[in-house]
Amino acid sequence: MAPAAASGGSSLPSGFAVFITFPDLLFIFEFVFGGLVWILVASSLVPMPLVQGWVMFVSVFCFVATTALLILYIIGTHGGEASWVTLDAAYHCTAALFYLSASVLEALATIGMYEGYTYKQYHENISAVVFSYVATLLYVVHAVFSLIRWKSS
Repeated sequence: MAPAAASGGSSLPSGFAVFITFPDLLFIFEFVFGGLVWILVASSLVPMPLVQGWVMFVSVFCFVATTALLILYIIGTHGGEASWVTLDAAYHCTAALFYLSASVLEALATIGMYEGYTYKQYHENISAVVFSYVATLLYVVHAVFSLIRWKSS
């Protein structure tokens, strides 16, 4: 009984209750840190285009999908159906895996930048790595609590 209570119940919130229930409150932080990753990778030099292309894809995809889900939850599109709980759990598990792969690849690209790049360029990429790992952690926590909610629904 405690996991369902900790996750805000077995159904998805509607309206502005999204901003006060856990784990749905994490949407805001996922939005902010995902946007920071997107901005930092887009503004930095690209030493490995294919690697940082994946990082950009993941950050933009998750930013847009998180925004869309947040808006759909606020307007109550889900109607309390269990299929939306499944969608929420599946999306956050996928996003967590995508962000983990993007974080590792961005760290690899940043390590490769150590020599031959300016201090500012190197530190922009370090910031992108840090924010990428924070976003990964947020998506993992959200995925865990979404799976708990899914199991109890």
